[in-house]
Amino acid sequence: MAKITKVKGRQVFDSRGNPTIEAEVFSNNMSATAICPSGASKGSFEAYEKRDKKNNKYLGKSVLQPVKLINTIISKKLKNQNLHNQEKIDFILINLDGTKQKSKLGANTILAVSMAVKKLSAKIKKLPLFKTFLVKKNFRLPYPLMNVINGGAHANNGLRIQEFMIRPDKAKSIKESIRICFLVINNLKKLIKNRGESTSVGDEGGFAPMIDKNEDALKLIVEAIQVSGFKNGRDISICLDVAANELFKKGKYSIHSNKYISSEKTIKKYLSLIKKYKIKSIEDPFEENDWISWNKFMKKVSNTQIVGDDLYVTNLERLKIGFLNKSSNSILIKLNQIGTVTETLEVIKFAQLIGFKTIVSHRSGESEDTFIADLAVGTNSNQIKTGSLARSERVSKYNQLIRIEEILGNKSKMNSI
Repeated sequence: MAKITKVKGRQVFDSRGNPTIEAEVFSNNMSATAICPSGASKGSFEAYEKRDKKNNKYLGKSVLQPVKLINTIISKKLKNQNLHNQEKIDFILINLDGTKQKSKLGANTILAVSMAVKKLSAKIKKLPLFKTFLVKKNFRLPYPLMNVINGGAHANNGLRIQEFMIRPDKAKSIKESIRICFLVINNLKKLIKNRGESTSVGDEGGFAPMIDKNEDALKLIVEAIQVSGFKNGRDISICLDVAANELFKKGKYSIHSNKYISSEKTIKKYLSLIKKYKIKSIEDPFEENDWISWNKFMKKVSNTQIVGDDLYVTNLERLKIGFLNKSSNSILIKLNQIGTVTETLEVIKFAQLIGFKTIVSHRSGESEDTFIADLAVGTNSNQIKTGSLARSERVSKYNQLIRIEEILGNKSKMNSI
């Protein structure tokens, strides 16, 4: 039995240059590290992210206190625990915190340790990480939801919708998926340049041109798909992350323009966009507590993936409410929304049991850690959302999927969409 001998925390930095937590777990002469990500657009029901708000040296963003908690209380509590008993270790961490949203230790503190434990367990067993989750054979690779244009909280332009993505629906492999997206992204870059716009990128690697109309972005993407030799809605689908929490006020939404309109009018506009641009997936089309609008929208759509992110925050209780309310047909999975590997796996299992599509996701504040690539394959999740083919913290996940595809060899197959 491999036992934990020490847990060490350190402050490192994420892709936005903000401090974040890296945990390193030791078992005798072996160790593994994991880095916790951080989001910019957050649901209010997410587990708590602990920072040193009074430390002006880092503008209140440092994580030196959480690091201290890892090096003292957590390391002491986990010493001599069975490294391979992930559920027990996560249960110890949850109880050590003792709050509903992990506000005592911080979900970022707990998750970094939980992920590092999982990595070290796989390392000692001499198994690829993806083989240590839910699936033991017949692994399926996820389709990428690749970010191509950033707006909202992830960019400095006037676009209301936060993410405009493409999904290569006809690809037969990860390598082909990435090649298809590569072509569209490069052609999109030329089209944006031709408009005299900047091709600088946002937090998640998608272009952030100074345009302020959602339909202008959609028209550019459709043209880029066509120029690349593909058919929109058949070979490649356009997918959106609206992040409606950021665009909601007093029961109305300002998603399609600066003007706030009713949810009924917002639904009509969504339906128009779906038809006109053959949109196949919409994430967070409504605010996290607007259950009625979610339900109304679901009744109006048929072949569109409706994804709950801020709605569910990878929380089993909220997912059960959404299922009973018929709010969506898919869920976004973000480890740091809930705070442990075990709880994340419980949500994925339940989501798949009720017939939901599962989409494993990054955060806008990412790192070189590739844990989510393995998680997506190891749970047979349908899709993965991890940014564009730009910025190494995004590309690292795609590169890990390529490695996993090679490990699977002839047994490698893409999942259903």
